[in-house]
Amino acid sequence: MNRKLIPVALVAATFAMSACAEKKLEQMTGQDAGAGSVVAVVNGEKISKDVWDLWVKMRTRGTNPEDLTPEQVTENLDSLIQVYVAGQEARKEGLASGEDGARIELMKQTAMADMLSRKFLEGQEPTTEEKRAEYEKQVAQLPKLEYRARHILVDDEAKARELIASLDAGARFETLAEQNSSDSSAQEGGDLGWFAASRMVKPFADAVEALEKGTYTKEPVQSQFGWHVIKLEDTRPLTPPAFEEVEAQIGPLVQQTKFQAYLEELTKAAKVDRKL
Repeated sequence: MNRKLIPVALVAATFAMSACAEKKLEQMTGQDAGAGSVVAVVNGEKISKDVWDLWVKMRTRGTNPEDLTPEQVTENLDSLIQVYVAGQEARKEGLASGEDGARIELMKQTAMADMLSRKFLEGQEPTTEEKRAEYEKQVAQLPKLEYRARHILVDDEAKARELIASLDAGARFETLAEQNSSDSSAQEGGDLGWFAASRMVKPFADAVEALEKGTYTKEPVQSQFGWHVIKLEDTRPLTPPAFEEVEAQIGPLVQQTKFQAYLEELTKAAKVDRKL
């Protein structure tokens, strides 16, 4: 590490004999390294011990600051000071504005919201009854059918119409898909397997739902991916997984619902002046 980059007046000469990182920091800063203390001051901006602890854990993949050697304390503190110096210079140059400034602000607000969520949900483990109620709600929202279909994807409408004419003349859908489709399903004859219509883009989903089993679209279907010729192979009832199979995934949904309701109450009580 190049020590010339940052003059480290904070490091005391006796620091190498310290027994733990907190003692080392006391020697370096002249302050108690307990909760709420400061490990360095950069151009008047304080670096708290909480920031220091997190910095060390992030850089060392979980090492406790107390377990650092004197050399490691110096190296890590130097690096953290450099981050603050760089941040201060970025603000001086007006870099924390525009889209970059908005990104920083959103990251800050999102992190704060995440902390509130964790605090609100602490100790509120969902009961089996709550999870089962959420499961029933999710099942009620599921589509009733799954579809199995093939498609041929091409770049222009004229080509799609040619393919439909070939199908009308008796050509095999699978063969045309293998020879003409630009989709990765071409090698399977255009087979998309089983899917819920909601997984597909709307023009494609609408076309599939309108088809009878064994028929294909008589008009090309346009989506953002290109032009489709679609054949419906089969349908079947969509069978949801048993509650026991998804119980572990239902718990977070229950907590999300609780926190969302809490947020809505906070928002109702907030003074909001909408400008849009």
